[in-house]
Amino acid sequence: LSLEAHMQRREFITLLGGAAAAWPLAARAQESGRKYRLGFLIPVERESPGAVAFFDELRLYGFIEGGNLDVIPGGFNISSEQIDAMVALIVKAAPDAIISGPGRYTLAFQEATKTIPLLAMSEDMVTEGLVASLARPGSNTTGISILSLGLDGKRQDLLMEAVPGARKIAALADTTNTPMEHIKRLQDAARARGVELSIFGAASREQVLPAIDAAKAAGAEALNFLSSPLFTVNPRAFIEHIVKLRLPAMHQWPEIPEEGGLLAYGTRITEVYRQRARLVVKVLRGSKPADLPVEQPTRFELVINLKTAKAIGYEIPAGLVLRADKVIE
Repeated sequence: LSLEAHMQRREFITLLGGAAAAWPLAARAQESGRKYRLGFLIPVERESPGAVAFFDELRLYGFIEGGNLDVIPGGFNISSEQIDAMVALIVKAAPDAIISGPGRYTLAFQEATKTIPLLAMSEDMVTEGLVASLARPGSNTTGISILSLGLDGKRQDLLMEAVPGARKIAALADTTNTPMEHIKRLQDAARARGVELSIFGAASREQVLPAIDAAKAAGAEALNFLSSPLFTVNPRAFIEHIVKLRLPAMHQWPEIPEEGGLLAYGTRITEVYRQRARLVVKVLRGSKPADLPVEQPTRFELVINLKTAKAIGYEIPAGLVLRADKVIE
């Protein structure tokens, strides 16, 4: 070979080797020609940002809906009243894995199957009884434990910083899963800063708007939505109502200010769904849920919507705006 031909051949081999190394291992899962089947039981729509991010992440690892991946129909936008009927249908279909959450959705599956892998997501998978421990799930269930209750206090601090003159604030709690000792800690922390914290509860979507009205009528100068899917799934009606009441409010997911809410601190729902998808990939490749530690979010963002601040006639202190990870103007 001439020197030029030798160099070209070496470059080609190097390029080919680099391309092979760059292939995600998941792409090789397609080589067998096998079809994988997933079941879902979640309260969000198929076109929600979280679900879209989930399927995009699966695609990056070589699992493509309509190609080597099928989805059992009917498992999205499921209300609590529909859980039992859908659980029976999905378990009968015997998918390779089931994606479920929040907690009561997964509990229903745990009663129905001990063999199909369950990829769950909830506020705290240990305290809700879904797994034995984060490190050793010990069953057919693993997933994402948001542990967002621990961020409620941080959100409360940021809300008080956003509304520095407030002496009366309110917290909106999901009465079906917010522990009383958690509420007491928040009240003690507020009292230590000279602020009175009142608690208003809701157990269903229908009770959320009346609870917001009650907080406003009681003289609350700001509102903290405590961690719960009740306040974050399809939140637009809640956001619009709060803006109409001109009430500064703190939310759980950073996406909510992007939809018109004022403030949020936490991990992005899209990132959590991508993290969840990577666990599904491991299961589809043969890992057992009992051997996969429950994961937690690792990145958190403060997002502030200054358009909403203007709409409610409120000015967020400049120091807090400067510390925000994202500001919407």
